[in-house]
Amino acid sequence: MRDRLIDAGFGLGWTAVKRMPEPVAMALGRRVADVAWRRRGAGVRQLEANLARVVPDADPERLRELSRAGMRSYLRYWTESFRLPAWSRDRIKASFALADTYRATDTLAEGRGVVLALPHMANWDLAGAWLVTALDLPFATVAERLKPERLFDRFVAYREKLGMEVVPHTGGASFGTLARRLRGGGIVCLVADRDLSTSGIEVSFFGETARMPAGPALLAQQTGALLLPVSLWYDETTVIKGRIHPHVPVPETGTRAQKTAAMTQALADAFAGGIAAHPQDWHMLQRLWLSDLTGTPGTAGAKPPAARPVEAREGPEAREGT
Repeated sequence: MRDRLIDAGFGLGWTAVKRMPEPVAMALGRRVADVAWRRRGAGVRQLEANLARVVPDADPERLRELSRAGMRSYLRYWTESFRLPAWSRDRIKASFALADTYRATDTLAEGRGVVLALPHMANWDLAGAWLVTALDLPFATVAERLKPERLFDRFVAYREKLGMEVVPHTGGASFGTLARRLRGGGIVCLVADRDLSTSGIEVSFFGETARMPAGPALLAQQTGALLLPVSLWYDETTVIKGRIHPHVPVPETGTRAQKTAAMTQALADAFAGGIAAHPQDWHMLQRLWLSDLTGTPGTAGAKPPAARPVEAREGPEAREGT
């Protein structure tokens, strides 16, 4: 029953919200965000606990302000995503601005593949649609299988309609597909700030230990593709902005495991810079740090969270990555 209700809810979002006048839809999204924020459910409390690491000097009032802005940003993402399939090409082109695109386009012009890795910030679906529409750069991405299966099919169809190739996450098979795309000089985009496999790479992230997926680093090593971190944020206008950061190089020495660890740490550092600059647009409502996941103390010297972390109910966007 719960699965059917979840599927029906997303189906309603992609039909009803898409047909609303835009000001009405955006106002509804803000209202839903504010109601959820005031109820202080698990997701809101976890968001504040996460933001306490990102903004360690914030007092409780500032954290509350950030969590409210974060919930509004999160619901803006969903409102836009429900409406995005109906947007015109011109609307998509005008709704996103990406700085330092040359880091990707120059590499692709050389026939070399590119891995774009980003955290759960702003609207990564719109950024992907912009790549396809504005730059004519189709790409492959990974989607974790969801329950119910019909909901997974909805998300695959939604992203394929935006011009993405969606590869179901099935371990080695999905990795092989992505590697082939990169060897052919293509692009792979991965949301990579949260490990879902429990076998990710341990990194220092805002002063504490977290795990992040090894996939981006492994793909770059195995295929020779360039690994480029990306950060996104909402502007005060209707435009989403982003930046492609300098590439993460493959270390010249060390074992494969050592190289992967060093590259994943560099990726985490780039994510941290983007998140610290725009903390309200980081949509992390789940437990991320090992001290939250295991109940053990974090890295020595790290500031503890302002609130006791509580596991959030995961949404489909939390299940992407490799």
